[in-house]
Amino acid sequence: MTITANWSYPTAIKFGAGRIKELADHCKALGIKKPLLITDRGLAPMPITQNALDILDAAGLGRALFSDVDSNPTDVNLTAGVKAFKDGGHDGVIAFGGGSGLDLGKCVAFMAGQSRPVWDFEDIGDWWTRASVEGIAPIIAVPTTAGTGSEVGRASVITNSETHTKKVIFHPKFLPAVTICDPELTVGMPKVITAGTGMDAFAHCVEAYSSPFYHPMSAGIALEGLRLVKEYLPRAYKDGADIEARAHMMSAAAMGAVAFQKGLGAIHSLSHPVGAIYNTHHGMTNAVVMPPVLRFNRPAIEDKIGMAAAYLGISGGFDGFYDYVLKLREELGVPDKLSALGVGTDRIDEMAAMAIVDPTAGGNPVELTLDAAKQLFKECI
Repeated sequence: MTITANWSYPTAIKFGAGRIKELADHCKALGIKKPLLITDRGLAPMPITQNALDILDAAGLGRALFSDVDSNPTDVNLTAGVKAFKDGGHDGVIAFGGGSGLDLGKCVAFMAGQSRPVWDFEDIGDWWTRASVEGIAPIIAVPTTAGTGSEVGRASVITNSETHTKKVIFHPKFLPAVTICDPELTVGMPKVITAGTGMDAFAHCVEAYSSPFYHPMSAGIALEGLRLVKEYLPRAYKDGADIEARAHMMSAAAMGAVAFQKGLGAIHSLSHPVGAIYNTHHGMTNAVVMPPVLRFNRPAIEDKIGMAAAYLGISGGFDGFYDYVLKLREELGVPDKLSALGVGTDRIDEMAAMAIVDPTAGGNPVELTLDAAKQLFKECI
């Protein structure tokens, strides 16, 4: 794998194997003298994390680490992270890891400069304009999975620990100043994480492509993202050391997150309450609920999905695409029902009520009513 590139859409992306070695240089270019590396508990002791800290330490930037981060980051994690940032006198954040580390890291950098509670910046209308921009710390993002695309996003998903609801916190300054996409960092991902994160990227692309809103640039990016997942996710799953497949999946993840500026939909609006209540893996949850949502949306997206299927080399239009999704899930070991992830039927009404007010619901091509959400959960569980 010899692909190396510098991209500036939507932010500066340093893409290529081995480019983590540039981490300290990018800190210095941004004026960061005392960075705080934020990641999740599981990743903190791993060699890739310790290597990143070694790079910082060798450059005289210290090796400060915060890893009190849940798999679905909460406001409790956020408060602790902001305290660590301020107590340590830090002036920048390295958001390192999968979606949890990236989302929490970006939000810490943002909230370090705010006096209002984080919920005042939920992605509603122009609430983001309430923020004080002067104190927002610079962010470098380093993804170690290929799924969420949070490394190129302008938001973080934070769970309210009291209400157990996921909230999308938005501000343009959440966008990292520099993103390092080094596929070597994803080589050690377990198969189940490769599958879950890869299906998250696929869900981002298929929902963005299907969204009824007008954004042809995002639609085109989503379509090519689908192709990359189709070609390279099975390879990455089969052989975790396939650096070419890992690299293309990192591209697909970033493309999915760029594309969903166009919108998401019921896959995510169902997945969010499930993750908030049952703490399931987000990408795997998306993969489980995908087929029922595709069936639900069929009247509005059949022709569009047919065109995507043709581009992907899948015959049979919508039915061919749907069958391909089922086959891909089986190949990746995705469970058929949410019950396999520990989800019960006793909270369907509660989750349905949460789903229809989730900010992603508005991008679904078919209106997600309360009755429809309840029925979809029954089918999924």
